[in-house]
Formats: sequence, C-alpha cells, structure tokens
Amino acid sequence: MKVKNILVIRFRRVGDSVLSMALCHGLRQTFPDAHIDFVINQGIHTLYANHPDVDRCIVFSPEEQQFIKYVSKVWKTVHDTRYDLIIDMRTTLRTLLFSQFSLFRTPLRVGEKKWYAWPWLSRRVDNHATGTGSRLDQNNMLLGTLKDVAEVKPSVDFKLYANPQDVERYHQLMVEKGIDFSKPVIIATPTARLEYKVLPADTMKAILIKIINLLDAQIIFNFAGKERDIAIRYQQELDNDPHIFTNIEAPSLPELCALMKNCDFFFGNEGGPRHIAQALDIPSFAIFPPGIKKSIWLPNEGERFAGISPDDFMPLKEQKEKHLTYQQRMSLLTEERIWAQLMPFISNNIKK
Repeated sequence: MKVKNILVIRFRRVGDSVLSMALCHGLRQTFPDAHIDFVINQGIHTLYANHPDVDRCIVFSPEEQQFIKYVSKVWKTVHDTRYDLIIDMRTTLRTLLFSQFSLFRTPLRVGEKKWYAWPWLSRRVDNHATGTGSRLDQNNMLLGTLKDVAEVKPSVDFKLYANPQDVERYHQLMVEKGIDFSKPVIIATPTARLEYKVLPADTMKAILIKIINLLDAQIIFNFAGKERDIAIRYQQELDNDPHIFTNIEAPSLPELCALMKNCDFFFGNEGGPRHIAQALDIPSFAIFPPGIKKSIWLPNEGERFAGISPDDFMPLKEQKEKHLTYQQRMSLLTEERIWAQLMPFISNNIKK
C-alpha cells in the first residue's frame, strides 16, 4: 500500500524525543514521499523546527493535556488528516485514543505489545522485553513491523540541527562573557532535574577540578529552573574559580543547541542535555546513576560518546543480591574510577 501520511506519537520527554529522531529518519528513508507529523509536548517541539525528518509538529500545551481538551484535539488531529500509518511510541491509555479514533480510517496502527492495546492496534511489538537492545533498537522494532508494506530501512542516526544565526550569536555572547576559544570549552551538567540521580557533589566538584587542571578548560554550567541555585552553589564552593561560568544561560532548547555547538565537549549527569549533545555530534561523557542502563540509554557508544555506570563495577544481579541501597550503588562511582575512564577519553576528543 502507498503510505502518504504518517503520525508519530511521542509527547515527552526531551531525551526520549531526541532518540525518536532515529525512527523518524528511518521512516523518511522507508517512505521518502510521505508527510510525517510528530506529536510532542509544548516546549520540546522547538527542537524540531525545520528538521528534515519531521514535516510538522502537532503540539500539546499543558492546558490541552486536560482530558476534555485532550480528547477534542486528538479527534480533530486524526480527522483533519487521513493517516495511513500511526506509530504510537508510548502506547498508553491516553495515546491509544489516536488509534481508537482512527480505527476505520488508518489501516496501519503500530505500538507496543500491552494487554489493553490489542483492540486498537493492527500491529504490536514487545520492544521493551529483556535483551531488546538500546532505545534506538527498541524504536526500530516498531518500524520492523512494516516489512510487508515497504522495504524497511531502520536507522540509528538521530540528529538535531542548530540555527546558524543562533550559533553565531552565542559565539559572540560567549566572547563577551569571557570565553577564550583558543582553549577548550566544556559544557557540563553538574545537577539534574531529579536530584537523587546526580553524582554526589564532592565527587562532581573533584572531577571538575581535575578537568580544569588537565586542560586549562573553561566549563560552562548548564542548568534549568531550580537547578540554577545548586549550580551557583557549586561555583561558590569551588572558590569562584574563573574557569567556571554560570553566566552563560540557554533559556530555550534551540538556544541550548546553539550554545552546545560552540563547545568542544559535554560532561555531566545523564539526561536530556546529554542526548542533545550527542544528537549535535558533540563528544560526550555521562554519569549514569543506578537503574539507568547504558545499554539502553547510550546508543552508538564508542570513541565520541561514552559513560560510566555502577554496573560497570558490580553486576546488577550482585547489587541486588547484596541488597545495596541506592546510595551504596551510587558510591561505586568513585572519583578514581570516573577519572580513570574520563581522562583518556576527554584527552582523545579535545585537540586544542
């Protein structure tokens, strides 16, 4: 059958949405003439303006997440456009409304294999079972259900694109704020949205000092919302080291992309900014907290993209058998262990 209109349902969060660009790229390669719509939360959608693998973002604001407004917009979305293919990447009771309202309009309705989804999906896949691979592999399993429809061309290539004018504007701003581009510039996330997932402060500060001493590097702290106070406290506790900058902020995701494109390296806690850095092809090294598997959340691990996890030093099974607490598992990431992996990696990826 000819697939003319495709709807990809993602919604949240930043990291998941960034990784979903590999699926959108695979759809673009598989159905090059199709129109691809992407359902996403307000705010996150700004990452995908003029993205070659997304023709239109269908944006849901916080107000439109209220049930009555949500149902109305879902109905309007699938009746304004007759979709040939719907891919529901989340397959929740709420996202399944897109397929329910398209039951007799959209022949291909693909999603995860969940017990409550079978009446509404025409194709289901158990893509979160043990051993299904990285998040990219799991997403591509959704595309793999279409092998009888087209020559499927899965992709592990997820990219973001920064506006060149924004990149230049941030370059000038960084110079004004004291950045010397003859020296390495590193963007770091010493904090995170969920505080319990961050590397302990003393360990993080010790690593930052080692990076500065090794490279004479300038480190820009990236933060959002309440993370700002924590980042500034870190700076103060490091004696307001002139190598550390908290005065170069990126209030929007496109501006964060522009800022990152002016940096040589990313280091910090795992999260959305780390995914953005990788999608912009910025070499990166991330701290993975307990419960966040590198095998799932660090696709294409290698020379440019790496990370460290407690599981690297004690198998997860053994951690559970020993009944280690979350803090005990996190403590497996010592300053010495992190530096032993980070130092050669960062040196190989920063040539200044």
